[in-house]
Amino acid sequence: MSLSGCGYYASRVAHKAQYSMVGMTEDDMQACAGLPDKMKKFNEHVTLYEYQRGRNIGTAATSTLIPVQSVQNIISSMGGGDGKSCVADFRVVDGRVQDVYYSGDNDMLIGTDGVCATVVRGCVRQTVPSGRPPKGWISAFMEPQLDHKTEAGGTQAKGSATATSGTEAPRLLNTTPASTNNTSASAPANASTATIAAKTGQ
Repeated sequence: MSLSGCGYYASRVAHKAQYSMVGMTEDDMQACAGLPDKMKKFNEHVTLYEYQRGRNIGTAATSTLIPVQSVQNIISSMGGGDGKSCVADFRVVDGRVQDVYYSGDNDMLIGTDGVCATVVRGCVRQTVPSGRPPKGWISAFMEPQLDHKTEAGGTQAKGSATATSGTEAPRLLNTTPASTNNTSASAPANASTATIAAKTGQ
């Protein structure tokens, strides 16, 4: 059995999408992955898109010398792979993909999440304008670990800036009138002192 038939390359495609699709626009995501099966809008910023895919597993050809199907069944029962379904969820924040999650019986004989490659294959095989090329080696067995503060922190940075300006603005507004009042209050006092000094001198 080849590595492609066992799911190795499919697993790498699924994991590559978990990196390259982060930051992709909502329109580009639907253009390369297709229309979602479900969609849920949590608020004006966050939307979840869900894709469900199944996999048809045929019977392997066998012979009297090499019982391929029997070997495949043994490997499947021991390794727990050869899954048949995938649920892929894309969390979109402010119009851009923030996270890609896989669930379901989606592991093939070699690697993890291989069944989910059918969802994201079109987004990985061709260049998508708002996508990004993966950095380094993408494993078939482990999902890429993203640091959202640096990799996909554009939305979070925008939110932090808004929150910072929101907390600083009241402080500036509270201090400005105080300084203005002190200046205006000291002006008449200085004028009165000058008037009294002038009268005394006369």
